[in-house]
Amino acid sequence: MPLRPFVDPSRRLALFPIVAVLLLAASSAGADTAADAAKKGALAAPIPLPTLSPLVKRVMPSVVNIVAEIPPDAVSDGGETAGRSSGTPFDDFMRRYFEQHGLPTPPPPAKDPAGSKGVSLGSGFIIDPAGYIVTNNHVVTMASKITVVFQDNSKHPATVVGTDPKTDLAVLKIAAKAKLPALQWGDSDKVEVGDWVMTVGNPFGLGGTVTTGIVSALGRDIQQGPFDDFLQIDAPINRGSSGGPTFDTSGRVVGINTAIYSPSGGSVGIGFAIPSSIGRLVVKHLQEEGHANHGYLGISVQVVGPELAGALRMDPVNPQGLIVVEIAADSPAEQAGLKVGDVIKTANGHPTQAVHDVSRLVGTARVGDKLALVVDRDGTQVKIDATIAKALRADPNAPIADQAPTSGATQANSARGLWFAALTSELRQEDNLSPTATGVVIGGIAEDSPAAAIGLVPGDVVLSIDRLPIAGPEDAAGKLRLASATGDVLLLINRHGNPTFTALPAEAGASKP
Repeated sequence: MPLRPFVDPSRRLALFPIVAVLLLAASSAGADTAADAAKKGALAAPIPLPTLSPLVKRVMPSVVNIVAEIPPDAVSDGGETAGRSSGTPFDDFMRRYFEQHGLPTPPPPAKDPAGSKGVSLGSGFIIDPAGYIVTNNHVVTMASKITVVFQDNSKHPATVVGTDPKTDLAVLKIAAKAKLPALQWGDSDKVEVGDWVMTVGNPFGLGGTVTTGIVSALGRDIQQGPFDDFLQIDAPINRGSSGGPTFDTSGRVVGINTAIYSPSGGSVGIGFAIPSSIGRLVVKHLQEEGHANHGYLGISVQVVGPELAGALRMDPVNPQGLIVVEIAADSPAEQAGLKVGDVIKTANGHPTQAVHDVSRLVGTARVGDKLALVVDRDGTQVKIDATIAKALRADPNAPIADQAPTSGATQANSARGLWFAALTSELRQEDNLSPTATGVVIGGIAEDSPAAAIGLVPGDVVLSIDRLPIAGPEDAAGKLRLASATGDVLLLINRHGNPTFTALPAEAGASKP
């Protein structure tokens, strides 16, 4: 017979009232506790959390959506992107930026299967109560019809007042029956990394959308244009937000949202905004004159890195400055006495570390302003004052001096595994050189030569050797032999219209200074 736990029936029955009493007491205590908690919760003040709601309510009416209709013949094979067309110069800049930095290029959007006109969706903001609206140039650049949509969903036809591809800015105008709520510019020069910012835009055509974040970096150069000096922010920006404002915590515009880095097409927390210090000046010019009056100096510069420092007889560990690689004829730079090969150390008293350190000063200067430069010229410090001018237009009818090409390599026109050919008028045109530019063309390179190792290729144009002009192929070979005997050789190369300095290592056994 199986054993079972024994419980006295009389004791079992006696337990029931005890358990019931305990349960009743616990239930009563629980009810009192809940009631007390509810009473205390009702009397307690809410926890004060920060909110941007007052700021959003103040600025939201001034932010608009932009709908730009693109003619069918202007729509690229890649179709249309919400916020920008995939065939605009802006996309070429971004594609080149991704490729040069080894980053994955965002996939193109799907093409419209119907083949109808495209629609570019963007954002903008009212900057003048009379109906002037700021947006990005790439949002409206190919548009045949532009509509501005307000937050109340009212639609207004817009005309283009002016555009500036160099800064990717545009100003539109709508008919205003009453004063419109305009925004105020902030001072982007006072913005610091870590400052809070807020953006409002039209991502994916959804309408007014608010995002927040911080300034992640300053002075970003994404190779969109000569005046790149972007604010990098981590506030989510998506397609369709182009042209929208970036606000500081006071509700002033410190940036204009322009680009994102996005391998997938969506926000990954890396957005770029044109700083208000540039936007304010350009918008003022567009609003008043219909075009931007950028200052003009007439030079191309290149950052001096460790690879050039040796050839320039500079400290390779801590090189600093911008080397002048090209000077336009009759430009303010030429008139002021700048020379190709000069190393710009300071501009208006500020050290020059990046290309935009000079280009921004020039681009935002007024015509007639002075630009004070300190340059290093063959180890000597030279002070130069240049006067900013308007951009000059090249004369397409200027005569071109012709030269006959050299047929092949000889001992006279060869040195260091390179042989040189004459620079012809056709090559000058192809490489966007001055009709009177002097130099030689690299006709061939020995595979095992130092020139091949540093990336020189046949077709490159050599404009100078150790900052000395070149009269022809034999002169180039002679100068190269002489310079190679004393150290690294500084070569000014033009490849497909882009001049750049490069250093050819010295010959073995050369006596370096």
